[in-house]
Amino acid sequence: MRAIRFERTGGPDVLELVDVETPMPGPRQILIHHEAIGVNFIETYQRSGLYPMKLPSGLGGEAAGVVTAVGDEVTRFKIGDRVATAGGGVGPGAYADYSIAAAERAVALPDTIDSRTAAAALLKGMTTEFLLRRLHRVEAGETILVHAAAGGVGQIMVQWAKALGAVVIATVGSEAKAARVRELGADHVILYRDQDVAAEVRRITGGKGVPVAYDSVGKDTFEGTLGSLARRGLFVSFGNASGPPPPVEGRQLMLGGSLFFTRPTMVDYQATTEELDTSAAALWAMIGSGQVKIEIGQTFALAEARKAHEALESRATVGASLLIP
Repeated sequence: MRAIRFERTGGPDVLELVDVETPMPGPRQILIHHEAIGVNFIETYQRSGLYPMKLPSGLGGEAAGVVTAVGDEVTRFKIGDRVATAGGGVGPGAYADYSIAAAERAVALPDTIDSRTAAAALLKGMTTEFLLRRLHRVEAGETILVHAAAGGVGQIMVQWAKALGAVVIATVGSEAKAARVRELGADHVILYRDQDVAAEVRRITGGKGVPVAYDSVGKDTFEGTLGSLARRGLFVSFGNASGPPPPVEGRQLMLGGSLFFTRPTMVDYQATTEELDTSAAALWAMIGSGQVKIEIGQTFALAEARKAHEALESRATVGASLLIP
């Protein structure tokens, strides 16, 4: 089978398309023939060395396709089942024609969800689910701040938050992206490259600030996010698109109004198969209801993984990006 591998960390040029032996599933594992593969920002961190991996390595955790083999002790799936994965048990990497997944870390696809939608939505959608429903339960009428709102997670978050009845302040990097998030329902849009985010948030909220801010950008938006929070507000830092956020000092949180800061990962909100299934089911329900629509902004052939990473890191993408085997 074909697979993307890298032997050293660095820029997109370290990614190589190679031929490797198709793996076979062991006990409690399944083999998935991919129909679509999700491309996510976390993979640029792994490739660059920001998130260390044992090398040489494959890449990617999100994919959707068909089960073509099952190992011993697998009762959750059978050959021919349509499934998707979002990491936490995929190996040797989803950037490939096939991958192995732990059966208890894959989810079934309903007939209403096609493979491209699943690969574009699962990781981003389940991230949104735990951020809005479990890390902090967004309530109707609550005002929230969503950075990078035109990105893959951002688009889902804006729509889901609106479905919950929230007032959404969205930040984006261009007028074109501003128009897109307004279409998705954002109530207020801030061009974070041209405007003072904290000042705009204070203006919009009558000086109060927001009770929760979701920041996937990192370094570039850190100060603006801190300055946007209401007293006892929650800073949710879950990405590094512009580089890692700086260290947080306890004094900053105290002086900012007894603020809270968290750096969550999805693994800790899907510690069990039951949590995984519940999260995926909530996502499929939101998509099925039409309240969340998934935009696949760009697709690339598997061999174009380098190009996909270049597009992602240049922040030129809109919505989700896919590799198609």
